[in-house]
Amino acid sequence: MPGNQARSRARDRNNVLNRPEFLSLNQPPRREQGAGEGRGSGGPRRAAFRQHSQQEDPGVRGSRDSSEGASGSEGAVKEDCMQLNPSFRGIAINSLLAIDISLSKRLGICARAHGSGAPLRSMVSLLALTGHAFTWFFGTLICLWRSNTLAGQEVLVNLLLALILDLMTVAGMQKLVKRRGPWDYPPGILDIIAMDLYSFPAAHASRAVMVSKFLLNHLVLAVPLRILLYLWALLVGISRVLLGKHHLSDVGCGFALGFLHFSLVESVWLDSATCQTLISIGTLRWAPLL
Repeated sequence: MPGNQARSRARDRNNVLNRPEFLSLNQPPRREQGAGEGRGSGGPRRAAFRQHSQQEDPGVRGSRDSSEGASGSEGAVKEDCMQLNPSFRGIAINSLLAIDISLSKRLGICARAHGSGAPLRSMVSLLALTGHAFTWFFGTLICLWRSNTLAGQEVLVNLLLALILDLMTVAGMQKLVKRRGPWDYPPGILDIIAMDLYSFPAAHASRAVMVSKFLLNHLVLAVPLRILLYLWALLVGISRVLLGKHHLSDVGCGFALGFLHFSLVESVWLDSATCQTLISIGTLRWAPLL
């Protein structure tokens, strides 16, 4: 026994791992346990910190979300207030539009071939044709071709320019607004040729008022004929409502636009010399071109 103890002591002395610089390698369980204890002691702290941060995160996130969504919520509230509490102006405009559509549909008795106004449909269509662009362009060109006086040609050339102005202005406004008629019927062939594709403003009403004012201002007519011209312009506008092509507001705006076109043509009236130049260019008889 004493010999064995001595031998074990000698082995321990000769063992390299028993030196002071290697003592740490001989005690791995203690180090791991200490490290585990250190982790265990730090673990609750870290868990408490994480729990505290998780408890604080919802409040921070809520404050951020509330600050970021404040502007959007204010805009949504304002929009909801505008929808729930519309202004008096908006209510009035919507009410007038609803009345306009309702009355226009009730007055469109000739819109359907088998409606209550079917017997008057042919006569109303003929009355509307008298205010068509094709009718007035063709008639003005025929009269200009047959005219032999400078005064007559001057009036007819200015009338032709007024018709072109009316056609282009109304077509542009209709393309911009794109309002459909009360019955939303597709345009006919003549309407497509005259670019009368939409409802607002009424092209027939504008043209009828402009032509009637033009003729009354430049032709000497008796009183009955003057009254008939005013009545014709009014009936042309009403005929389009009876046919279901336009609303009442479209016809009213067309009348106002016709007065505006007449005033514009009168302010830029072309004299006789300019009209003769235009006629020469149109008939290819202009001297510089020969």
